Amino acid sequence: MKPKVVCTHLSLFVSDPDASARWYADVLGMRESARSENWIMMSFEDRLHDIGLIQADKGAHHGGLGLQHYGLEIEGDSETLRELHRMLVEKGVDIVRITDHEIGNGVYFNDPDGNRLEFFLQTELDPKNAQERFTEMGAPSRDIDFQEL
Repeated sequence: MKPKVVCTHLSLFVSDPDASARWYADVLGMRESARSENWIMMSFEDRLHDIGLIQADKGAHHGGLGLQHYGLEIEGDSETLRELHRMLVEKGVDIVRITDHEIGNGVYFNDPDGNRLEFFLQTELDPKNAQERFTEMGAPSRDIDFQEL
């Protein structure tokens, strides 16, 4: 029997865990759930930990290899995604792009250390249709403007 595997959390090396924790709390509404000398665990609602913020070695810098982005699936509709986009703009967050993935839309943005995150709104809710369209279209990521939503 094949076990069910679910992605549960992400751990990131950051230059300043305290500053990053404040950013994740302010921008994403997360709370601190645990802490040690070199790391802080951040959580959504009642979860134990969703994102770990780990002190990077001195002199570390963002490179070309590694995590491309971490998707945060949201509930709601296009207006919810627009509201989140407005919030990011108001907080001065670096917005990278807005995309159409055929079965949903995404707003990509960077945290203070350049780690890319995405607010993702799935618009095709039928799992079979979503999988067929996503596969048929080659998992597209087309840049769009919010007027196209």
